[in-house]
Amino acid sequence: MALGTTTAVTLWPHLKMILDALRASRQRFAHYWLGFALVVIISATAYGQIRLNAWNKPFYDALSRKELSAVIEQLLVFAYIAGALLVLNVAQTWLAQMAKLKLREGMTRDLFFQWLKSHRSFRIASLGEIGVNPDQRIHADAQRLAEVSTDLGVGLLQATLLLLSFVGVLWGLSEGVAFGLFDRKIVIPGYMVWCALLYASVASFASWRVGRPLVELGTQRYARESEMRFALMHVNEHCEAIAVSRGEKLEEDRLHRELDRLLDVLRRIVSATTNLTWVTAGYGWFTIVAPIIVAAPAYFAGNLTFGGLLMAVGAFTQVQQSLRWFVDNAGTIADWRATLHRVGGFRQAL
Repeated sequence: MALGTTTAVTLWPHLKMILDALRASRQRFAHYWLGFALVVIISATAYGQIRLNAWNKPFYDALSRKELSAVIEQLLVFAYIAGALLVLNVAQTWLAQMAKLKLREGMTRDLFFQWLKSHRSFRIASLGEIGVNPDQRIHADAQRLAEVSTDLGVGLLQATLLLLSFVGVLWGLSEGVAFGLFDRKIVIPGYMVWCALLYASVASFASWRVGRPLVELGTQRYARESEMRFALMHVNEHCEAIAVSRGEKLEEDRLHRELDRLLDVLRRIVSATTNLTWVTAGYGWFTIVAPIIVAAPAYFAGNLTFGGLLMAVGAFTQVQQSLRWFVDNAGTIADWRATLHRVGGFRQAL
């Protein structure tokens, strides 16, 4: 079975196994409280984002009318909203960092316990590739899995809450807009929501198609990095024996072979990442004008003031940013799956 296929097949069993281990760990209550606190803080931040988006309308309407007193009043409102969002962002950063720490502690202590059970460390060393360099999987891979899992979890929660918050705003701003077609007026309820959904769906599908090879390549990279590190450690630990047997040339050739295998994978990762960047970067640049193009019919039809136009642009941007979460994190998700495969496969073997 191909490595990429194996990763897809074992994703959910490995994820369930690690979640079960975390629920049984001594850090489980810290995980629960940190998760709850993050939900509260991110929910409050979503509310603050709604207030900030609503602030666009009175502020820019006041600017368009050249009412200085109203502009100054709205700047004071902005200061209150921005200050509250600053406090929430700092709190979210602290909670996320603590969540990474506790998640890594829980996974690492569980792997310690499983690895050092009677005869297990000896038995797994004879299982082939899965038992090579257990220190790499327990130390570096568990650390990477904890950090990436937290970042993706927080990002997905934030994107979901912002999507739910701003869909209603964008739908309301789209009401009553009529399009002319063959001398007829056609009203599409919530047309800006459907445009945002279509726009993000096309980009997400393209990103998924282009970014799929990164999952398998990520798994191969971690394996080759581990083998390279092991080869270097072998030379360092046996330098005296190598010198006595005059085996320097053999060891040098072996190190070059390991490096060539690693570089081959890295070159393929460079190529796959470059292809993915065509999608993500192109999507990102067009996003600068896409909200204005979508909201323009409502503005020119007189349904939106200038401030209302900018409010609609802000709401559209928030909705499509939430919907494009997959696009922006395609490479990170591939890395997460590859790391989960290594840690989960190692623990399953234990």
